[in-house]
Amino acid sequence: MLEITQLACVRGSRLLFRQINSQVLAGDLLRVTGSNGAGKTSLLRMLCGLLEPTAGEVRWHHEKISKVREQYARSLLYIGHAGGLKEDLTAIENLQVAETLAGRSITTAQARKALAAAGLEGRDLMPTRQLSQGQKKRVHLARTTLPAAPALWILDEPFNALDVTGCAWLSEQISAHCQRGGSAILTSHQPVALASGIHEKTLAL
Repeated sequence: MLEITQLACVRGSRLLFRQINSQVLAGDLLRVTGSNGAGKTSLLRMLCGLLEPTAGEVRWHHEKISKVREQYARSLLYIGHAGGLKEDLTAIENLQVAETLAGRSITTAQARKALAAAGLEGRDLMPTRQLSQGQKKRVHLARTTLPAAPALWILDEPFNALDVTGCAWLSEQISAHCQRGGSAILTSHQPVALASGIHEKTLAL
């Protein structure tokens, strides 16, 4: 599905990484590891097509992602490490905006159901500024529960700010996605307890 070939990243005058190679197939989980500042977020942004690599290329079904940008965007769910929620919008509105920007649209009923599945039932009409950090994280992650979720998930520190229950829920979401034949790439400073049988790879920066 996704091929990473000889990727390199230079930011300013600093080389973050080079000669990064990997392949992510249906059902795979790729865990990207490295110390703070190693370039994990930069790598994920390259894989999403948001940052141009200094060298190398990323291919989706054997085509450079720059040549199949619209098709790739429809197949991709990217949840970044940074915020991005509009504080004055409700959780439902934020979820709908995120999906619209990704080229997909969802109804209010679909958004409400996704948020309830993410543990936000009864809070979906609250302004996002009134939610805790963990609840805001769940607004982002509610996108993983939507129908016809994209084939490839790229998640930057998705477990940050989640409590024990939230981490267990997200682990189940990722496991189920891979068991259905989807793929996931994530960064995390904490272990992820996945269901048995998941093909997990590690890419160290």
